[in-house]
Amino acid sequence: MPYFLLAQVVVGVVSGGVNALASLPLSLVAYVVALPLAAVSAVFPLVRPMSVAAVRALCGVPEERLASGPGRSWAARGRASVWWTLHLGVGALVSGMTLAVPPMAVMLVVLPVVSALRKPPVGLGWFGTQAPLYVAPFAGVGLLAGLGLCAVGAGALLARVAPVLLGPTAADRLAAAEERTADLAVRNRLARELHDAVGHALSAVTLQAGAARRVLDTDPEFVREALAAIEDTTRRTVGELDTVLGLLRDGDGVGGAGGGGEWSGAAPAPTLAADLEGLLARCRAAGIPITVRQDPGPVGDWGQLPAIVSREAYRIVQEGLTNALRHGGGPVDLRILVHDEGHGRGPRGEHDLLRELELSMTNPPAGPAGPAGPADATGREPRTGGGRGLRGSAERAALLGGRVEAGPRPDGHWHLRAVLPLGGTPR
Repeated sequence: MPYFLLAQVVVGVVSGGVNALASLPLSLVAYVVALPLAAVSAVFPLVRPMSVAAVRALCGVPEERLASGPGRSWAARGRASVWWTLHLGVGALVSGMTLAVPPMAVMLVVLPVVSALRKPPVGLGWFGTQAPLYVAPFAGVGLLAGLGLCAVGAGALLARVAPVLLGPTAADRLAAAEERTADLAVRNRLARELHDAVGHALSAVTLQAGAARRVLDTDPEFVREALAAIEDTTRRTVGELDTVLGLLRDGDGVGGAGGGGEWSGAAPAPTLAADLEGLLARCRAAGIPITVRQDPGPVGDWGQLPAIVSREAYRIVQEGLTNALRHGGGPVDLRILVHDEGHGRGPRGEHDLLRELELSMTNPPAGPAGPAGPADATGREPRTGGGRGLRGSAERAALLGGRVEAGPRPDGHWHLRAVLPLGGTPR
């Protein structure tokens, strides 16, 4: 209606100041002039969301066949403009018919019993002189039926055309895929954090509690140390669990390109520099001997490691120790090295040096299965292959451009090796 009224004013002025509403030809001209006005105004981005909402509510088109959000490209805006013009053009015709046809249909239905309608000023005297009066009610009902068919046909046409003109473009599909990918990256990040933190804590606490139970009457000092380790492990894990659950509850994500950044608005994640000693102490308290060989190399101490590498390295070490607690049968040999490697030649022929952090962990397998099931005397399960934790470690390394290798060696010992570049940015 706003487009049509504006066009009526323009047509009336161009026609010499006449009232275009009083002339059917001029009204039709105004209708034609209003269509380009509607098309031009439809290039604004918000037109498409409005149109999509109307189609979802009125046309019964499945949601997945329609685009969401404003048009991101001129092609999408152009298609939305075509839809907007078609929608308003067809709707204007049906709207005009619904204003004119029902009163006429009522007059025709009551014409045989209301003689005043057959007088010349009304213009329905044709019935009764040129045609029988009983034809008028049928004509009125026919007009109403025709109006209904026109409305249904217009709705069917718009419902059929809507997915073509308002459906997602290639850019929309790409944007939706990128959004889903980012969401999955955040979910995977949260799943890795939950698995590593809670899984390690449960394994350590289970072994500590079992060891304390076995020596409860003979070694009270060891029991006190085990209970203290359990308390420390659970306190730390509750804090990490609260952090992750808070992120899930608030819908926040993780910075750093899909999994490498700081927790947004949360307590800092554990790092190799600040938390390695505590991790080793808790694992030793669970009854697993650990030999550590570490060499900070050219970067000095662990505090000078890139923060993201320090965080992901801690989680990889934690996962390796968790597997040793659950599946291993003997001492763990842990090596943490920082070294430089030749990496091709630079533009002037010199060797490029790639600084890398190498994590290496080796432990013997669990003993043979006993009568109670597949576990040795320590209660540890024999390893059957990599699970979610090792996949999570591989994902952590891949985000930094590194790699993780895990598997049994020829001598039967389980070996985990991770290499993390120190100079790159997370992928």
